[in-house]
Amino acid sequence: MMNDKSKLTAIILAGGKSTRMGSDKALIAVRGVPMLLLVYRIAEACAKKVCVVTPWKERYQHLLPPNTQFVEEVPLPGERGNEPKTHGPLIGFAQALAQVDTDWVLLLACDLPNLRADILQQWAAKLDSVPPQAIAALVQKDNRWEPLCGFYRRCCLPELNKYIEQQGRSFQEWLKLHPVHVLPLSDPQMLFNLNSYQDDWRSQLNN
Repeated sequence: MMNDKSKLTAIILAGGKSTRMGSDKALIAVRGVPMLLLVYRIAEACAKKVCVVTPWKERYQHLLPPNTQFVEEVPLPGERGNEPKTHGPLIGFAQALAQVDTDWVLLLACDLPNLRADILQQWAAKLDSVPPQAIAALVQKDNRWEPLCGFYRRCCLPELNKYIEQQGRSFQEWLKLHPVHVLPLSDPQMLFNLNSYQDDWRSQLNN
């Protein structure tokens, strides 16, 4: 049973442009707490180290503890310019994974207002029983993986980098290429993610 959080690193993706929302989702208050800080606190309860991946470090530094490790997205080979880059979640994940030293990582999006530490901890405690050939342990819904709230083996990085070098950008398509262990989910609302103010999102929040 892997119940020692020192064996797990958490990666939070906070590099999205929030186009549909119209404002930065990471800064939206949920129960009085900015959503990025809410997710950070839950990640911190599960892992020894928390990394936040973003091209906008200065936007979030004041929200998070001083010892927060930021991973700033960097240009891909062939890209030019000095502006901060945002390449989508798959590349942000790969760039952060290169800085991890634990066998497993917990990957989280920053827009999960119903995230539950107890469920994440239950999943983490059973990672030692995940079949060795599986590169990840994720929830599956309607034949699609939920890639931004689950666990990945650090050793998947070479295959991930190869996929990116071949211009792959889709989590779903990459995961189709590899065995993935299915996680049970007793509370489907935990994976509700905030996309647009047009969603009646406050009614979807767990109390």
